[in-house]
Amino acid sequence: MLRRELSFLQATAINMIDMVGIGPFVTTALVASTMGSSEGALLAWLCGMVIALIDASVWSELGAAMPKAGGSYAFLREAYGASTLGRLMSFLFVWQTTFQAPLVIASGALGFATYAAFVTAPLSPLESRAIAVGVILLLMVLLYRRVKAIGAISVVLWTCVIATMGWIILSGIMSPTVAPLQTTSAIADGIAWNMLGAALLPTVYSYLGYYNVCHLGAEVRNPERVIPRSMYVSIIGIGVMYLSMQWAITHVLDAETIARSPFVVSEMLSHVWGYNAGYIGTILILIVAIASLFSVMLGYTRIPYAAAQDGLFFRVFAKEHPTGNFPHVSLLILGSVSMVFAATLTLGDSIKAIITMRVFTQFIAQAAGLMVLRRRVGAANMPWRMWLYPLPVIATIAIWLWLFASADSTRQLVGVVAPVVGALVYLVLARRDGQWPFQSKEYSHDAH
Repeated sequence: MLRRELSFLQATAINMIDMVGIGPFVTTALVASTMGSSEGALLAWLCGMVIALIDASVWSELGAAMPKAGGSYAFLREAYGASTLGRLMSFLFVWQTTFQAPLVIASGALGFATYAAFVTAPLSPLESRAIAVGVILLLMVLLYRRVKAIGAISVVLWTCVIATMGWIILSGIMSPTVAPLQTTSAIADGIAWNMLGAALLPTVYSYLGYYNVCHLGAEVRNPERVIPRSMYVSIIGIGVMYLSMQWAITHVLDAETIARSPFVVSEMLSHVWGYNAGYIGTILILIVAIASLFSVMLGYTRIPYAAAQDGLFFRVFAKEHPTGNFPHVSLLILGSVSMVFAATLTLGDSIKAIITMRVFTQFIAQAAGLMVLRRRVGAANMPWRMWLYPLPVIATIAIWLWLFASADSTRQLVGVVAPVVGALVYLVLARRDGQWPFQSKEYSHDAH
């Protein structure tokens, strides 16, 4: 039985270290080159924070109402009906998670290996992959223990995150301005609004993780209060740090340098304090990346575990460690698949479909599911209620559709094909096992 041992501080730390991984350090150049200007890039990072805050209202209401292991898996199952459509919706989420979670973990590990090249001799592709696989193996070892100990580790890693971001921001404050905000393309006469959607894909990717506490809902103390508060504190805190970090970078480096540099922060610190500072800063960034992957793997292992407990996934994932009371089989399997991906895929391959794969089966599905749940149980029975309902829900759905439309055709195709294939797999399994929508009339009557 999972134990409720995570405090507000620990839950917030887990969220924040999930959000700040290698993401903002490798996507800064991508956002800047997409927008073509420093001010455009700052706008993209600000919009990313606003999107996260709006979406968090849906997560907060669902997380407070259903503080269970698995997060979106539990939300979709209960919102759409645990014995009917909810079986399909939750299966689709777990289906995409079995591919998407290892891709997220592998992309973080490969990003770690890429940034590590700043402090090592140039790495061959084989050496980079070996480093990425080794990082994932190390994290599996760290996570192979009770959640109470993990909560304490998370706070230590969170301190490293805050210290690293603080140093980067301070460097911008201490440095004289190299040049005013500049542009790198023809958008000097204004922000290219049509590029904002494309720039938000990597920006939002860097914010993802604010909801990680929902995956650990069954292990959070006072979840009705802790889950919503930890998410909002995490988003605001990280958003302020991201914006401050972007300002610091543009304060020191010109827009062209930012757009083309694979080591933006390392170059910025080297410019202000000298090469040794850039070296030390890169080491700290790598620690932050480790901390984030630690949190990501922790949350994702609870999803197939929860589904397996309900009989909607392979039962081996439901096994808990005999003394540590944590889903050790889920950890070992997801970690192993992540190592395979890290050893065979490139960084670009592993991240290109991460967001679009989740738009329909997670973000939009659970926003619509919240409206279904509210209508069924009544708003008065929700432990936490968002402001201005249903406007945040409608805005959430519209935003994710906009981001999906901003992706290239290949990513859109993956985002559509994955749930279609998953639905076909579910129907085959459901027909074999006599589950919804193929259950007998007696089963259907008993289920209601």
